[in-house]
Amino acid sequence: MTAAAPPLVVARDEGLYCPPGDFHIDPWRRVDRAVLTHAHADHARPGSAHYLAARPAEHVLRTRLGDVDLQCIGYGERVEIKGVRVSLHPAGHVLGSAQVRLEHAGEVWVVSGDYKVEPDPTCAPFEPVACDTFVTESTFGLPIYRWRPNQEVFADLNAWWRANADAGRASVVFAYAFGKAQRILAGVDAAIGPIVCHGAVEALNRAYRASGVGLPETRLATDVTDKASLRGALVIAPPSAQGTPWMRRYGDYSDAFASGWMQLRGARRRRAVDRGFVLSDHADWPGLQRAIEATGARRVYVTHGYVPVMVRWLTERGLDARAFETKYGDEDDDAAGAATTDAAA
Repeated sequence: MTAAAPPLVVARDEGLYCPPGDFHIDPWRRVDRAVLTHAHADHARPGSAHYLAARPAEHVLRTRLGDVDLQCIGYGERVEIKGVRVSLHPAGHVLGSAQVRLEHAGEVWVVSGDYKVEPDPTCAPFEPVACDTFVTESTFGLPIYRWRPNQEVFADLNAWWRANADAGRASVVFAYAFGKAQRILAGVDAAIGPIVCHGAVEALNRAYRASGVGLPETRLATDVTDKASLRGALVIAPPSAQGTPWMRRYGDYSDAFASGWMQLRGARRRRAVDRGFVLSDHADWPGLQRAIEATGARRVYVTHGYVPVMVRWLTERGLDARAFETKYGDEDDDAAGAATTDAAA
């Protein structure tokens, strides 16, 4: 009997580690070499000596990490690290998000990072990658999470904004500054009125535009001195702005929260907003199933979210399903909601 090949990825104190290549994937502690799936702060942390990421993520990563030693490669381009062939493939999560494909000694592993399978004009679409072992997230790994089509969600958001504008009120949408905010900007009807953004959002808007992503014209909130011009505006702000003095400038406004967690009525109540728009940058329950099946993997590791549920579901379908204990999910409004339904700004 042939001995089983040693794993290409293991969980260590620093993060997910590739032993033959001697590098980490999305480490949460400082390491020598980090391969990044995307630029959300729970996956891209400062302090490592060298970083490798997908080229579309460059502007966002430099905005968030500063002047770091960053090597960027195109989707599908292969590099070799100590005998391990590494390539990055679109994850459909946010701009520059990537799945990490590892090939060594006849084995192929893919680490998904965070991903979604729904279309999004602000990033490359999810690309299934065939592999022996798939390392997947499970942020929304419960049958209750099933997303409505994008066009329906944005039709509701536009109708809400239009009604507020007709009444002379600003429409404030709380959304994660990186990814969700830009997806909203790309999906709304900019003809309804002016669009104003919090500074945290506007910094990422600039990175998106520098990367070639088309977004409607926006104004930095602190640059708006004529309060009357804010009546009827759409305001995009991080969740941390809710209930702060920053909100006073908008006078009479209606507010909303955009997240996959808005699927739950309790989450909407705890947010204490007028509206909840169910819009997630993660795969829903059917999306997770489709993505995992499309890889053809017989072994699946689940990293974060509803891990036991997903492991049990996969096991019942005859797959070798296991769990990796990780520290992902603390900096993304959708991912953090798995435990608290609170969003970091």
